[in-house]
Amino acid sequence: MSHLLAVVAVAAAITWALRAAPFALLAPLRESSLLPYLAQRMPVGILVILTVFSLRHVDLLAAASVVPAAAGLVLTTLVHLWRQNMALSLIVGSGTYIGLMSTVFNL
Repeated sequence: MSHLLAVVAVAAAITWALRAAPFALLAPLRESSLLPYLAQRMPVGILVILTVFSLRHVDLLAAASVVPAAAGLVLTTLVHLWRQNMALSLIVGSGTYIGLMSTVFNL
């Protein structure tokens, strides 16, 4: 029985430590200039990576591949410039691309 209690105590301690660690590690970063810099730069960086990753297999010589990708990219950009809402932009652009690929170009 004491072995079981020891296992439960160790599991509880590890769980508590893992839940408390992010708060303890982020506390010193709140005063640093790194966090505001990352908050400003990360959304753009993530969108660039997502764009490159999404367009890497587009065959530039096939209209069935280029048109849906270009339409999705253009609509994503326009909606983001209009509403400044990253989630809405990604949903509209992805929906456009998926809709065109599944209906008009049916690949």
